[in-house]
Amino acid sequence: MKRILIVFYLIITFLMLSNCGYKVLDDTKTNRFSIKEISTSGDKRINFKIKNSLIIDTTNNIANSLIIELDTKKTKNVKEKNIKNEIIKYEVSVISNFKINLLERRKEYTFSVSSNGDYLAADKYSTTLRNEKRLMESLTKDLIDKIKKQINLITNDL
Repeated sequence: MKRILIVFYLIITFLMLSNCGYKVLDDTKTNRFSIKEISTSGDKRINFKIKNSLIIDTTNNIANSLIIELDTKKTKNVKEKNIKNEIIKYEVSVISNFKINLLERRKEYTFSVSSNGDYLAADKYSTTLRNEKRLMESLTKDLIDKIKKQINLITNDL
């Protein structure tokens, strides 16, 4: 009899604790927004890639229309120097500030997304530029992923 009561209490306790209110983000509801307007300022190359990526992934959903203001800043600093005072590594950080207006809800959200990395300075200037370009592509992809995730959280929040 005690064994049955213990099992009963364990089942009841499990059922009570399993309903914690955690809600899993449904992937079928991602990218359910349409962009009416995007205004950009700051680094043009990064903004162009972000803007195109956002426009490609949007749907023609009337319920979640957005107006986006994007401000991107890129800073490049010297990270390491050798004994001869020659630059060995550069550090690049990219910060994007977003201001999103949801037209239907008449709400305004602001958030900031950042990404940083470093690259090696080579003997040839063209190799150094190639290293910087590869890093910037990687940082931009990382920014785009973070931005899409944040916009999906905002538009799916009820």
